[in-house]
Amino acid sequence: MHQSKLFRKNLFRVRCFLISWSDNRISEQSNSRIAHKHELVTESQFCEKTRKVKESEKDQGQGQIKTCAVVTTSRNIKFTETAYDFGGYQKSESLLPNRAELVSSLKTSASPTTKLLEDSAAECEVGRTMKTSTLSCSDLIKQEIRDACKDLILSDDKLRLIMQKFTEEINKGLSKESHHEANVKCFTTYVQDLPNGTEKGNFLALDLGGTNFRVLLITLDGQNFDMKSKIYAIPQSLMLGTGTQLFDHIAQCLALFVKDLNLQNEVLPLGFTFSFPLIQYGLTKGHLVRWTKGFNCSGVIGEDVVALLDQAINRRKDVKIDVCAILNDTTGTLMSCAWKNRNCRIGLIVGTGSNACYVEKTKNAQCAIPGNYVESKPNMLINTEWGAFGEGGVLDFVMTEFDRAIDENSINPTKQLFEKMLSGMYMGELTRLVLEKLVNAGLLFSGKSPGDLMKRGKFFTKYVSEIENDPKGKYTNCREVLAELGLRNVSDQDCENVRYVCSVVSRRAAHLVSAGIAALLNKMGENNVTIGIDGSVYRFHPHFHDLMTAKISALQRYKFDLMLSEDGSGRGAALVAAVASQKR
Repeated sequence: MHQSKLFRKNLFRVRCFLISWSDNRISEQSNSRIAHKHELVTESQFCEKTRKVKESEKDQGQGQIKTCAVVTTSRNIKFTETAYDFGGYQKSESLLPNRAELVSSLKTSASPTTKLLEDSAAECEVGRTMKTSTLSCSDLIKQEIRDACKDLILSDDKLRLIMQKFTEEINKGLSKESHHEANVKCFTTYVQDLPNGTEKGNFLALDLGGTNFRVLLITLDGQNFDMKSKIYAIPQSLMLGTGTQLFDHIAQCLALFVKDLNLQNEVLPLGFTFSFPLIQYGLTKGHLVRWTKGFNCSGVIGEDVVALLDQAINRRKDVKIDVCAILNDTTGTLMSCAWKNRNCRIGLIVGTGSNACYVEKTKNAQCAIPGNYVESKPNMLINTEWGAFGEGGVLDFVMTEFDRAIDENSINPTKQLFEKMLSGMYMGELTRLVLEKLVNAGLLFSGKSPGDLMKRGKFFTKYVSEIENDPKGKYTNCREVLAELGLRNVSDQDCENVRYVCSVVSRRAAHLVSAGIAALLNKMGENNVTIGIDGSVYRFHPHFHDLMTAKISALQRYKFDLMLSEDGSGRGAALVAAVASQKR
């Protein structure tokens, strides 16, 4: 068996495995090399299949799996190893089909990456001899650059250790005895009911969680809805000003929105999505734990943000708005997706920040305040606040020099460490720090960078998605991004190395998110769970969905589905308000 060669550490881009197999037993005497079917499998499925074959190796080729090749999928198919015959033969010379046969077999595959592979097959000649094939663009990546990035590549063993530590933190956060010392606080949301399709009426939603906020009017009528929305900016001065200034600005925008729709005389229930660490004492009472995402308004930490918003609205006396629920953006995303898909049990945000919520058994939510929830109801939504994971040092073993630099230069050092490793607010700067190190080492741009690349905050997260969206071997977006930074006439090799760095950073982010979700799926212990997802990183990065699908599958055994939240967490907030107003 040559299986061990398939797991070299530098194969960080492995997505899945292509195996060839036959329903017919093939004897060593016949020396047959015909493989009738081909299948794409995840790493965990591959390991299980090859384990079974290994157990029957003494049967001299009686196992069904005949060949295997590692397949990577960055807009191409690349066989990074010689194919091996798992029936006990030597290295094979003609084990896999030609390109046309490969495309045909992939069309029937159930793999989540099938479409990407199928599209890519047209760009890559797959010969009948399975000698190692390496694309020229891979040769452009300098080994010194791979070495500089190696700490950003996480093995499945490390990801499983992260899962273990995350689960331990969740249990700490849920327990009344250990909640105070937990970094993953697992706050009770007091949301116990999911939408059931009977909600009717006009409902407002306020979605505050980044440099912009949204106001929405949702009109519900059974399974039909109409939505009107507007986005408002929050100036930097307000993000760092007083709480009164911030909430007065929000109240003014709410009033303008309602008046534009001529609804100022109607009492409108409002769901308030507040995407910052929050301790909730009920559906309409929540105290800010700390600011994140660049906010640092005075007079808000430790205060009831619902009361602050109510006071700002009442000071105006020109609109009738009833704030009847406060929730986190992940809860809103879960509720929004649950309105369409009753299997939605996890909400996830991967955008400016990152967080997750999930449906927990009510009996496990030990920190819930009696009297503010119904103990007989089986479920309670839990807001994990997983961005704080790692604050106790449990992630030190995967933190790099770049992560530490990000943390030291942030407005909240030693806080939100997990979020800083994967969210959109920091991904661009993290990438820039890696590129800066490579330039200083003379490995990029001949060691010279006269533009903005060496300036903090100038490499935006959107650049990562744009650069990775270039077709393999093409660098149109990359050159445009570098030109914006003042770098022109760059070589193909420099472009390929920049793209490599972007891919390492974004894939680590996707894998960290996947580890968190896999841990939640294991804790829930349910099949067919849908994960509702929103956020600019997940929405706009060209490979994030596929990376998550593959890695979550590799890290745990339950069936799941990833569902994009079509309209963000706004509709979810309105749905929480709708459900809450019906209960009043």
